[in-house]
Amino acid sequence: MKIVAMYKNELVRAAGVSAKDFRKWLAIPKHQDALRKLGVSPTAHKLPPIAVQYIIDNYGISLERGE
Repeated sequence: MKIVAMYKNELVRAAGVSAKDFRKWLAIPKHQDALRKLGVSPTAHKLPPIAVQYIIDNYGISLERGE
């Protein structure tokens, strides 16, 4: 599956968690640092494909339809 840029709210739905919990995940210092190195601002709404890949890999989020 090709990873594309996604809005944070799309990842929230795919993860099946609340937006508040998702923000808490991203607020963990090691993830903040990694995302910053990928060029992602903490206030960004849309994430580039590399950041989406990082998030789904680290949190086990499936982007497959129907799962």
